[in-house]
Amino acid sequence: MKQRILVAVVGIPLLLLILVWAPDWATMALMMLLSVIGAHELMNALCGAEKAKRWWGLASTMSVFTVICVAWSQDSYRAMGLGLLGKIFLALFIVLTLVCMVTEYGKENALTFTDIAAIFTSGIAIPLALSCLLRLRMLPHGGGIVLIPLVAAFCSDSAALFAGMAFGKHKLAPLVSPKKTVEGAVGGLVGGMVGMVLFRIIFFFCTVQKLNILWCILLGLVGAAMGQLGDLSFSAIKRQCGIKDYGRLLPGHGGVLDRFDSVIFAAPVVWLIVSHVAL
Repeated sequence: MKQRILVAVVGIPLLLLILVWAPDWATMALMMLLSVIGAHELMNALCGAEKAKRWWGLASTMSVFTVICVAWSQDSYRAMGLGLLGKIFLALFIVLTLVCMVTEYGKENALTFTDIAAIFTSGIAIPLALSCLLRLRMLPHGGGIVLIPLVAAFCSDSAALFAGMAFGKHKLAPLVSPKKTVEGAVGGLVGGMVGMVLFRIIFFFCTVQKLNILWCILLGLVGAAMGQLGDLSFSAIKRQCGIKDYGRLLPGHGGVLDRFDSVIFAAPVVWLIVSHVAL
């Protein structure tokens, strides 16, 4: 518990510094770093250490170009042709992965369908999801808006933990996560909504911009629900692979995928809502 608290004390201010006050490129760099580490963690879990060592470079490079494609989707970059350039490189690595599958077939440590799925998931799907934080950061008042999925997901995690400890009786998904309860899940949903109400107050004091209270509550609810689904989904993968944590990068928390599993699911949905409504 002490390690968990210490990592939070150090990590949260650093995360806020990058997402809120640093330029957009710092958020892009952070998403690249998280994606590269997450690619190694997922491949190590699904493919084994030997294959992860051999093919992780392919997945991590793909993840970097996926983040670049999102970053270069702005009009200024598209005008210079950089957006198209990023997509071309990403497409080339997708083709290269399939070529490697064919040419390595029948050899030792050849790429199986599970390996290909792990490469594409860690190299494209997860970076795309994380890059929704970058999309939020590039919006007006993005230094605050980018925190919405984090507030919803992390407040939900904390509220679910305490609600489960205090009131938990009915198991939610015992084979996937034995300690999670229905009562904890409900507490997590409430925690996400309360967290967003508090976020709205702080956001107003910092920007003098009033966010719609109903949209904030909805974002808290949806972000919390998707965050819990992400937590359970990545837990199911761990159970299938027979591992406790994806990594040991963050003492007390596990790896990047252990800590950001809820954000990976919450960020895309929050971005879809925020980009189509007037907050």
